[in-house]
Formats: sequence, C-alpha cells, structure tokens
Amino acid sequence: MSTTPHILMCPPDYFGIEYEINAWMKKDRQVDHPLAVKQWTALQQVLIEAGAKISLLEAVKGLPDLVFTANAALIYRKTAILSRFMHKQRQGEEEHDQAWLEANGFKIHKLPETISFEGAGDALFCGDTLLAGYRMRSDIKGYQDIGTLLGCRVTPLELVNPYYYHIDTCFCPLSVDTAIYFPGAFDEYGRKALTNLVPNLIEVNEEEARSFACNAVVVNKTVATNSGCPDLHKKLKENGFCPVGTPLGEFVKSGGSAKCLTLRLDGEEGAGWKYKSGVDANTQA
Repeated sequence: MSTTPHILMCPPDYFGIEYEINAWMKKDRQVDHPLAVKQWTALQQVLIEAGAKISLLEAVKGLPDLVFTANAALIYRKTAILSRFMHKQRQGEEEHDQAWLEANGFKIHKLPETISFEGAGDALFCGDTLLAGYRMRSDIKGYQDIGTLLGCRVTPLELVNPYYYHIDTCFCPLSVDTAIYFPGAFDEYGRKALTNLVPNLIEVNEEEARSFACNAVVVNKTVATNSGCPDLHKKLKENGFCPVGTPLGEFVKSGGSAKCLTLRLDGEEGAGWKYKSGVDANTQA
C-alpha cells in the first residue's frame, strides 16, 4: 500500500544556544540566525522534493530546541509516546508537543515522571526491532514499557561517547536490512548487537560522524544528510540510495542535524527502513 512520508518540522524562529546540555553546545559559539533559517529551509525543500509532506509545529520563544522535533515523541501508527526530557531546559517543550499531537489525532502515552525518554532521537525501528539508546538522555528501564505498549522487540544499546548522546546521532536505519552507524559511539556489546541485528551495516568514519553523517533523514530512496560526507555518500550510492547533502552547520553547533530537525508522523515503523533494500519504498516487501 502506497503512503506519503509525513514529517513534522518546527521553524527556527527562536533557535539559538541559550544553555549547554551536550558536548557540542557552547554559549560563546553562537548561531548565525539568518544562516540557520536558510539551512533549515533548504532541508525542508530537499525533503519535499524527495516526496515528503511537511507539517509545521509553531515555534515558541524561550524554547530554542523546539526546532529539533525528533525529540518530541516516538510515533507508532497513531500513538505518540511523549518525551520526558532529562534536562529542565527542554521540559517546557513537552506541553507544546502534546498539544500539537493531540490536535492532529494522535493518542498520547506518557511514561512515568521518574523515567527520562527523548522520543525518536533515542528510539529507531530497523525492521521489526526498536533500537533504543540509553544512558545519556533516556533511561533503559522505560523501554520495557514501550515494548509492551507497541508489542515489539526492543534492543537497548548503551551510548558511551558524550558527543553521540542520542542514538540518532550515530545510527540511521535505511531499510529493514541496511543501516549506517558510527562504531565509536557504542560499547562492545552494542556493536555486536548491531552486527547481529542488521545484515548490511555501513560504517561511518569518525571525521564524517563528527559532521553528523549518521543523523540522516530517509524519504523513499533519498537520504538527506549534512554536507561534507563524501565517503558515506559513495557507500550509499553503492547500496542503491540517493544521498543529498545540504549544509546544516548552524544546527551542528547545538548538537543536531537533519534527523534531529524532523519527526516522522507516519510512524518510525512506516519509514524507508520498513522496506527491504532494492525494493521500491512505496511497495511493502
């Protein structure tokens, strides 16, 4: 059955570095706001040209990271598992995310207040398995509830490098059997687990990982990344994908890039990686 990829984005009207909650953020290295708007708009256009429908979440003054919609929730069909942000600086985003999702027909599920969980930034489907990052921003104990709610297998993966604090900064499923990843973000168990779970695992080198090469958006066969990832793009082409690089350096200053700026509203399980490599992404394998 054919479906149109549906993505939520939030304009960077109030985007800036107002605090430091990850290894990338430095208040003395501020964002060039006009350039950030230009970069965000260019990414939006890339996704539209790839075949995605874009919906917009209204920006809110005082919530500079609302632009990173991937962290709003984990979407599965019409259920939204709302994020519970670890840092108080981002907790104000939760009510705005919830209001938009409820108004657009999603059933909201909240984890207990004692559990941190940061949405699709830390939980990505590859085939029928939810790969879930923990330690930096999300608590491992929350994933049992998520697996039960969604009726799916969850494989928690410990993140050990502070520069890769969400799983979407170091891992990106491309299809049911193919993904890109940066090995240095995971412990030995995590690397072995990924090798066992994903038949075709494409390694990203450290230099390109630092350019957020793994923080990619998959729309059909298009893979949108930050610019400056030639080695990854070569590998993607060899695997039948169509890589598109677009500059996102102003968002990298805050620890985000293409994937961070998007939330898949038709569900993480409905994205390109639900389908086998070599099969049209609009035709279920």
